[in-house]
Amino acid sequence: MAQHAAETNPARLGPVKREETWQRLGNETFDLVVIGGGVVGAGTALDAATRGLRVALVEARDLASGTSSRSSKLFHGGLRYLEQLEFGLVREALRERELMLTTIAPHLVKPVSFLYPLTRRVWERPYTAAGLLMYDTMGGARSVPGQKHLTRAGALRMVPALKRSALIGGIRYYDAQSDDARHTMTVARTAAHYGAVVRTSTQVVGFLREADRVSGVRVRDVEDGRETEISAAAVINCTGVWTDELQRLSGGRGRFRVRASKGVHIVVPRDRIVSESGMILRTEKSVLFVIPWRNHWIVGTTDTDWNLDLAHPAATKHDIDYLLEHVNSVLATPLTHDDIEGVYAGLRPLLAGESEETSKLSREHAVARVAPGLVAIAGGKYTTYRVMAADAVDAAAIDLPGRSQPSITDKVPLLGADGYHALVNQADHLAAEHGLHPYRVRHLLDRYGSLVNEVLATASGRPELLKPIEHAPDYLGVEVVYAASHEGALHLEDVLARRTRISIEYAHRGVDCAEQVAALVGEVLGWSPETVKREIEVYNARVEAERESQSQPSDEAADALRSAAPEARAGIVEPVS
Repeated sequence: MAQHAAETNPARLGPVKREETWQRLGNETFDLVVIGGGVVGAGTALDAATRGLRVALVEARDLASGTSSRSSKLFHGGLRYLEQLEFGLVREALRERELMLTTIAPHLVKPVSFLYPLTRRVWERPYTAAGLLMYDTMGGARSVPGQKHLTRAGALRMVPALKRSALIGGIRYYDAQSDDARHTMTVARTAAHYGAVVRTSTQVVGFLREADRVSGVRVRDVEDGRETEISAAAVINCTGVWTDELQRLSGGRGRFRVRASKGVHIVVPRDRIVSESGMILRTEKSVLFVIPWRNHWIVGTTDTDWNLDLAHPAATKHDIDYLLEHVNSVLATPLTHDDIEGVYAGLRPLLAGESEETSKLSREHAVARVAPGLVAIAGGKYTTYRVMAADAVDAAAIDLPGRSQPSITDKVPLLGADGYHALVNQADHLAAEHGLHPYRVRHLLDRYGSLVNEVLATASGRPELLKPIEHAPDYLGVEVVYAASHEGALHLEDVLARRTRISIEYAHRGVDCAEQVAALVGEVLGWSPETVKREIEVYNARVEAERESQSQPSDEAADALRSAAPEARAGIVEPVS
């Protein structure tokens, strides 16, 4: 009975649900089909479902497999936008940060401090303080402390890793951070909880039309090659850097174009930079963040045009050298290539130009009804995904039957938020009950929130699943099983790169634990020994290609190596148009 109840849990994205959702896609008529399983697509599906709409979300690869797993992992107002006088944008982003910390995802989004080193005498401190005062008050620093001014000695006590000559003083301020891939996946699961049909490895290969309007999409299951048609009153294109490609496939002209900008981050061990706080450093082009990340630091980012493979942007030696050079300019003990545990590259979908018809709902994102029945949304930043989603559904309302309800996602906590704070207080009891160390339970609570009981129940009768993964001890075996049974992971890469962050947190990048993890995933998904072997080979080839690309001097050379690696989802068509 318990097994049956678990299978009927609408937020359980497991193998049984996968077949059921395929049947539903082909047999039901939806109000909205959302294309794209990044944070904007998942947010749009959640927004639509909580308005009472019938919604389907399809993603060609995995949830958050593109930009949404490769960000700076911050929910932030964008301090640098203040200098550009983008006050509305900063206010909007800070309001979203506050909602995440308090209501929507307190289990996943946490405050994080940054030191802003001051280097100019007289004018820089009052100038920066005035900006940070606006920053603290615009979004309301209710969930994070306000700015704190430090002398040079005080700043060096907070960040001993800095060269004494790198600053004359500092100001500490707070923003917020989250594991972007886990957050996006949780948004998608919450959408499923409220009735959305969510399906990954499901690629849009064509658009359906009735007269002059778009009436749905044709999709292919890239795992087995089946195709079906999904009927809908409207389609929303939330594909980020693939926006133009989907636009061409639809046969219409876009109202805006999207330009891909590559951002590269490196991950180094926590002990390589002795500091109690993150840092934000000015560069000649933008800013560089040094962000605390569990037992690591994330250093990023770059900002360069990218015109090559959209699915697998590659970091080059030049990108990595740029990051090392800029961070080393302020560190007393410089970082070297040998210190780097992980590297990841992502693509920002930037608006390349809008026409007069575009509904430009903020400076950062644009929404357009590009044809009757088809809406596209692009641009924006991770922090404002919820606002973007609401704008996209509003834009599609003209094509929907009946009157659309207003967005309510500012009041809808994500799965795992309800009861989280009480469980934090009960962590010691929970740890004793399951024979775990309390710090381990707190780590699980910050990944799953109140779903932690469901995760731990997955290990019922199998105490070995509560042991750490041998070569990735930050994670337990049960987390891998849960990723496949509840979180929609279909491939080894999904687990090592997104449900966990093993691929960037360990110097072996997941290779050393691939066999153990593949065996656990294979149990859930019914893999044959041949499939287990193939999954390990494909993952190892991906890591090898990424390592090699990161030693190349140019984007073209790096891309050639990275794109030659086998694809976990071999049935994907690239490009689709």
